[in-house]
Amino acid sequence: MSRLFWLNGEQWSKIEPLLPHYGSPPRVDDRRILSGIVHVLRCGCRWCDCPSEYGPYTTVYNRFNRWSRKGIWQSIYSALTGDRRTHRQLLADSTHIKAHRSAAGAKRGEQCQAIGRSRGGRTTKIHALSDGRGRPLVLALTPGQAADIKMLPIMLDAAPLANELLADKAYDSDAVREDLLGRGMRPVIPNKDDRRFFHPFDRKRYRDDKLARNYLAALCLAALVAYWLR
Repeated sequence: MSRLFWLNGEQWSKIEPLLPHYGSPPRVDDRRILSGIVHVLRCGCRWCDCPSEYGPYTTVYNRFNRWSRKGIWQSIYSALTGDRRTHRQLLADSTHIKAHRSAAGAKRGEQCQAIGRSRGGRTTKIHALSDGRGRPLVLALTPGQAADIKMLPIMLDAAPLANELLADKAYDSDAVREDLLGRGMRPVIPNKDDRRFFHPFDRKRYRDDKLARNYLAALCLAALVAYWLR
């Protein structure tokens, strides 16, 4: 039992009010099922290998799949990260995840499943917009070849206001800069080397908040919570 994950009282008190309350007969214990879902996602095991302490694995998977289809997980995430106060800064970044070879059989084709062709092969791209502490506020999936600058306005529409945006050269375009200024945000984005006209760039501000360093720090914190702080 010590190796299993269970939502503690504080975690459950934040999640429970956001769960859908409908249907008859009553659902199997939500806290147990959600703990089982987190266990599977954290450990990376197959659903059929979900420990029996969480209940039938089919119930655990069906709950995850059904609520995923209805967008409930995204609604919970938005509610828990929905601080609408103006932030000092936002950080934009993306990363490629190589698709498993079995992903070719995904229903409705690769494009519908956010799988595309990039220099790394068949990949999915995770886009993230985080606050100044590296906590993701908005997440999005696209096929691997999708341009970062096309996803940024969509994520900004779903994010709280901020005074500035830090991002790398992949986000350097006149359209992005104009969009940010129109939102009252200062662009802190390095210029691409092939630019004809260079925009002012705060090197000190960018150097103090290297996106790769912040991303690695976030990964380290996630790994600590998932595997070491138990």
